[in-house]
Amino acid sequence: MSSTTSRGAYTAPPRGGHYQNVLLAVLFATFGFVFFDRMALNYLAPYFMDELGLDNTAIGLLGGLPSLTRAISGLLLGVISDRIDRRKPLIIACIIGFSIFSALSGLVGGLASLLLLRAIMGMAEGGVLPLSQTLLMYSSSPKRRGLNMGLLQGSAAGLLGGVVGPIVTVAMANAWGWRSAFYITIVPGILLTLLVLFFVKDLRLKATNAAGELDADAADAMAGAIPLSERPTTFRAALKTRNMWLCMGIAVFFVTWFITTQTFSALFLSKAKGFDAGSSSLVLTGIGIGWVVWGGLVPALSDRIGRKPAIIIFASIAALAPLAMIFIDNAGLLFVVMALTYTGMGCFTLFMATIPAETVAPQIMASCLGLIMGLGEILGGFVAPTVAGMLADQWGLNSVMVMCTLAACVVVVLAFFLRETAPRTARTAGAGAERAQGVEDQVHDDALAG
Repeated sequence: MSSTTSRGAYTAPPRGGHYQNVLLAVLFATFGFVFFDRMALNYLAPYFMDELGLDNTAIGLLGGLPSLTRAISGLLLGVISDRIDRRKPLIIACIIGFSIFSALSGLVGGLASLLLLRAIMGMAEGGVLPLSQTLLMYSSSPKRRGLNMGLLQGSAAGLLGGVVGPIVTVAMANAWGWRSAFYITIVPGILLTLLVLFFVKDLRLKATNAAGELDADAADAMAGAIPLSERPTTFRAALKTRNMWLCMGIAVFFVTWFITTQTFSALFLSKAKGFDAGSSSLVLTGIGIGWVVWGGLVPALSDRIGRKPAIIIFASIAALAPLAMIFIDNAGLLFVVMALTYTGMGCFTLFMATIPAETVAPQIMASCLGLIMGLGEILGGFVAPTVAGMLADQWGLNSVMVMCTLAACVVVVLAFFLRETAPRTARTAGAGAERAQGVEDQVHDDALAG
């Protein structure tokens, strides 16, 4: 079914079926390219570090500053999209912006210009995820919600940013110099703009009927364990919910785990472990493979076992990945272990998108997703890598990996207090409660009859 508004010829995008696959493919490529560009700087750090005269603190700042601007942009564009009730035009503007400023990064001559361009690039990238997840949340069939959102946020970023990224950027740096990896980004940027323009349908949640309320299709699309009638409908009310606060806290520490490991892994392997370019690329590819596999598998499992258990289990495994970097010296073995333990990106979809989307009203979804992403990016993505760089300069690169492990452990503790939101888990729990109540009633009736 589709919904037509009273404000003209707008028709809501289809739900499920062929369209959800088309939408997933386009947004998969778009967000994957965002992470390809985001991670390229980390993979190229060993090549430009000496040329530009940078230390570990500067590398940490370069890894963190785009996170700060991305956080501001994510929240701002999330709020704007909810206010104007448009998503597609904002995504197109984001793609054009980050493609241009990423390409310009290849022209820098020092730290100041590189920081400026990467900061502006982060502003352009910030809105892509909350806007994309809102579109995908609506158009996914309920049984594929976690899987689709996980493929978008976890597997897309892992495939293009974690697997393709180190292979392509290192190869280009060796063949044509590190600047070439930035210049080439303008080409996929143009292609992605065209794909979104022609294949993605805009979503206007406030315009589904004359009363400005969600129709039955939209309400069903956003259904979860928490009924729509119980979800906060204002941004202020959303900030009073336990899940929002816990997701913000989890975001801070899990983004710390992720951004810090990604910022320093290439340097750690080359400087602390003494690996050559080939061995380092192998291990980084192992991280990317784990990122891709777990990025889709963890959210899919959460559809069955629940969002909360999924985060607890896989955050615990993710805490082992930085320790493996410290204690395993064989590149082949480390490749395998990192592929098996780099499970954290599968959890990202849950606390940054799925859980909050199943906690708050659809009309404020993008704003809430932007807030969670923004806080995580500011403290975990900007402050944490900068602090990690200072720790590395003072006590060595091992201290960075220990910091990442501790951050993942904090996530495990916070996850125990989440309220479950998975629709299937809620139905199972509800059926169990009804059966238990039925047994209790039968016992009571038997006692009265006796």
